[in-house]
Amino acid sequence: MIGAWDGIEEFVTVARSGSFTAAARVFGASVTHMSRAVSRLEARLGSQLIHRTTRSVSLTEAGRILYDTGSRLISEREDAIAAVTAQGAPRGNLRITCSYTLGERFIGPVLREYATQHPALSISCDLDNDVVDLIGQGYDLAIRTGLLEDSRLVATRVASRAMVTVGAPEYLARKGRPNRLADLKEHDCLVGSASLWHFQRGETFRPEGRWRCNSGTMVLEAALAGMGLCQLPAFYAAAAIAQGTLEEVLGEECPDNEPIWAVYPRPKHLSPKVSMLVDLLRRRLPSLLASGLAR
Repeated sequence: MIGAWDGIEEFVTVARSGSFTAAARVFGASVTHMSRAVSRLEARLGSQLIHRTTRSVSLTEAGRILYDTGSRLISEREDAIAAVTAQGAPRGNLRITCSYTLGERFIGPVLREYATQHPALSISCDLDNDVVDLIGQGYDLAIRTGLLEDSRLVATRVASRAMVTVGAPEYLARKGRPNRLADLKEHDCLVGSASLWHFQRGETFRPEGRWRCNSGTMVLEAALAGMGLCQLPAFYAAAAIAQGTLEEVLGEECPDNEPIWAVYPRPKHLSPKVSMLVDLLRRRLPSLLASGLAR
């Protein structure tokens, strides 16, 4: 007898993994099993769900619709099981996304602690400096900063980060030190993922320059090389400022600390795997950011 769920979990795993081979490793089954399960599902539905090539797969329109619904149903099923077993202890799969440096340096340690505390939970963390669609791509949680606009999402503030504007001593000796925001127009600016620099009283500046990169590390390295001024989260530049290889400018115009949010889809009820991680982030992240500044 064919169950309503037959093939859906295999299909969602293939869609997330991008190939049958990768999905088989994640699912713990053979490639043949994964392929046959999806084919049987397509036959039962009377619709092609996946375009197959020798190296990768892509979803058809029907596949995208089923993936969005199927991944949500799987997540809700796991949440329901977690809510009534093991006193709501986190279990199942938890998908998270955040930016590269924040994830590598600060979120990663919290996730390792969380995984150690809850062995029935599997964690998948995708690092991406772009803002991804949590609902459309099946994420449970994102760590984001600044202004949030998607009304479908709930945001809980878990920490904050300071921003600094800096330049190398040799650059400042060559170009002069800006004494007011208007002076920035005369400077070479190193542009990161933010299109605006923020300062006190809500003032902003749109930087322009020959160096633009969505990697904070590469922007920092360009500043260290004397290529111009940049504005970055303070944890990038703290060590260089302490060593004297970078100097802060316009310190009196430093903006208020920027909030760091745990963001998740608006739920009927918040699952234990998300709520307990949000609580842990709120407890651990501020001290990790403070220790990161001290290095």
